[in-house]
Amino acid sequence: MTTARATTERATTERVWDRFLSEQDRARAAADPAMRKGAGKKPALLLVDLYRWVFGDEPQPLLEAVKTWPGSCGLTGWQALPHIQRLLAGAREVGVPVIHVTGINGVPGWRDSAPRGSRIEDPGMEERRRRRFDIVDEVAPIAGEIVLTKVSPSAFWGTPLAGLLTGLGVDTVVIAGESTSGCVRATVVDAKSHRLKVLVPEQCVFDRDEAPHAINLFDIDQKYADVVDLDDALAYLRSVSPR
Repeated sequence: MTTARATTERATTERVWDRFLSEQDRARAAADPAMRKGAGKKPALLLVDLYRWVFGDEPQPLLEAVKTWPGSCGLTGWQALPHIQRLLAGAREVGVPVIHVTGINGVPGWRDSAPRGSRIEDPGMEERRRRRFDIVDEVAPIAGEIVLTKVSPSAFWGTPLAGLLTGLGVDTVVIAGESTSGCVRATVVDAKSHRLKVLVPEQCVFDRDEAPHAINLFDIDQKYADVVDLDDALAYLRSVSPR
C-alpha cells in the first residue's frame, strides 16, 4: 500500500465521513490535507471488544436489539463482521500476530457505578450479562493467539499490551472492532502515543451511532492513523508477510 496509491484513492473515493462535514470542514481539509502516516514492517492485528454484548445472539435493528442487549450496536456490528472475518483470515494466513481484547465480568468498569454483573434484573438479563464479554464465535481466538482483558476504553490501559508488542518487535498495529468513537479511538490514540504506526480498515470498525462513527474516523485519519480500505490493509499484510 504505497502512499501515492492511498493518496489517489482518497482523492477519488467518497469517504464515510463526507456527508457529516460542514462546508468549513471540507475547505480546511482540502487546504491542509491529512498527512499519510504510513506503516512499518512488523504488524500485529488488534481486535477490540468483539464480544456478545454488542452483537446479541442474532441480527436485529438497533432500537429493537437494545431492549434485550443494552450494549448492542444493532445491525452495524453484524454488517462489519464479514469484513473483520476477512481481515482476520488474511492475518492468520500470512502469520501476522493476532491479539484479541475483551472485558472482565465482576470488576468495576469505566462506565459502571457497581461491579459488572452485580445488578440482578430478570433471569434472562442475568444470563446475558454472564455472557456479555464472550468473544463471538465468528472471530473467536484460536490456539496461539493472545487474549487480553481490560476495564477501560483503551486496550493499552492496565494491560500488558505495550510490553507484548515490544517483545514481538511490532511497529504497526492494524485495529478492528468497536466502538469507533469509544474503545477503538482510545486504543488508536494510545498506540500512537507509544509511537506505533496505526492502520484502521474502514469496513472493520463500527459504532451504534452513525455520526460519531463517521466523525471519529475523520479525526483519527487526520491526526493519528491511516483509515484505509480493507483491500489495502490486506495487501499491506501480504507485503510484509513473515511467511
